[in-house]
Parts: sequence; structure tokens; C-alpha cells
Amino acid sequence: MRAYLTRRLLVAVPTLLAVTVLIFVAMRVLPGDPAVLLAGDFATPETVAALRAKWGLDRPLPVQYAVFFRHLLRGDLGTSIVSDLPVREEIVQRFRVTLALAFGAIAVALALGLTGGILAAARPYTVWDYGSMAAALVGVSTPIFWSGMLLILVFAVRLGWLPSGGAETWQGYVLPALSLGVFAAGVIARQTRSAMLEVLGQDYVRTARAKGVPEARVIAHHALRNALMPVVTIVGLEFGRMLGGAVLTETVFSLPGLGSFLIVSIAKRDYPVVQGMVLWIALAFVVINLVVDLLY
Repeated sequence: MRAYLTRRLLVAVPTLLAVTVLIFVAMRVLPGDPAVLLAGDFATPETVAALRAKWGLDRPLPVQYAVFFRHLLRGDLGTSIVSDLPVREEIVQRFRVTLALAFGAIAVALALGLTGGILAAARPYTVWDYGSMAAALVGVSTPIFWSGMLLILVFAVRLGWLPSGGAETWQGYVLPALSLGVFAAGVIARQTRSAMLEVLGQDYVRTARAKGVPEARVIAHHALRNALMPVVTIVGLEFGRMLGGAVLTETVFSLPGLGSFLIVSIAKRDYPVVQGMVLWIALAFVVINLVVDLLY
């Protein structure tokens, strides 16, 4: 196991290195100069030049990347051009919000998705099957911004049970976690049904039923455990996507997470923040993929 973990971590190094190169080049190819955006439309050329020199944007691109990479090796992601705060602090502060949202959403997705998929597979081609898959299709097809606004209208405006957003209390995460989790639940339910139907047709399942094993034990012990591998893969991908920042969900519910912060940083051409956040997201996916492999 130790050798396997070491090998996987070594493979992740060139992946993360390639990510740093790609995002570094992509940000500088985009039109727009952060110095001009921050200085304003009426700034003098001298002011813009001074800002570019301050952030090292007047240097050749290879030199800029070398400086960025040298700082990265020390664990320094740089300083935000807009806020003048360390990028690492900016990310950690917002990651707490995104992490809480991701855990809440994946809990909703697992509860709804696994239940719906198991019911559909246990009673195929019945009202349970058609009803679960219809609900899953609605969940996958419904835009998150629309479901989010609908939840706000019903539970925050009409009923007044929950706040419409914000990260001040745990109640503020309920509606966004539900909105984001329902979408992922549809994907998990369809994958669970497909995997369960394949396993339920195997000989060892028919043998267990012939021996008189209770149906609940056949479903939970014999079928579900062996059908979980593709489901775990989907859950890992969905959780990684959530950790990357649910842009629409965080925007609709006014959550100061990574997704909304990344959009603002791209618009303002805040190079250090965008580079640091994309690297952070890539690292999260590497870790999640490793955890999924270990769960296998």
C-alpha cells in the first residue's frame, strides 16, 4: 500500500506541473491588462507602467513563470493584485465555505441518489423504477440557478423557514446544498440503477435467493457492495466538482466561496489568485481520485 501511494503521488507531480504551465499561459493570452483594469480608464501611462513594474508584469513571460514557480516551491502562492493579500489566505478563507457546501450537497446527493437507484433496480420496470428515473432526469435537467431561485422563493420568501443565502449560520447552507445536491443525485441514481441491474443478474445473486436469503440482505450485502465501484467513481467526480467551487450556486445564494471568487478574479485579471485557485482545484481532484482508488 505504501508503494502504491508513493507511486500515485509521484504521478501527480507532473500533472500539477502541467496545470501550472497551462493556467499561467492561458491567463496571459486573455485580453486585458490587470494594471489598466486596476488603475482605471483615466490613469496615465506612467501609473500603469509603475503598477506593471510593481507586480513584475513588465518582465518576459519565462522570467515571470520562474519567479512564480520558485515561490510555489516554498508554498507561497503570491499576493493578490486586487486585494494585496496573500493568495493562500484568500483561498483558505473561502474554501471553508465551499467545503461546507460540498459536504452538505454530497450528503443530499447520496441520500437521494442511492435510495432512488436502489429502489429502481430492486423493482425494475415498475412504478418505482419509472418514478425514480423520472425524478433523476428532472434533477439532472433542471438548471441549478433556476432550482436555486425556486427554493429561495418558496422556503425563504413565502414560508420564511430558511435564509435566502449567506454563510453566517448553518441554516444558510441548507437551500444551496439542496439545490446543488439534487443535480448530483440524478447522476448518482442513474449510475446506481445501471450498476445494480447488472449485478442482480449474476449467478451468485440468484444462488443467494435460491437459498432463501432475505431480499433486503441480497440487495444490501450481495448486490450493492459489488455495484458500488462505478458509483464511487461518480461520487468522487461530483465531490471534486463541488470542491472546485459551485459558481452558479454560490452566486445565487450569495455564498463567498471559491467559485464566485474565481469568476471575479478572472474578470479582474488577478493572475496570482487565478493561478493559485486552479492549482488548488487540481490538487483537490488528485487527492479525491486517490481516495476513490483506495476505496476500490
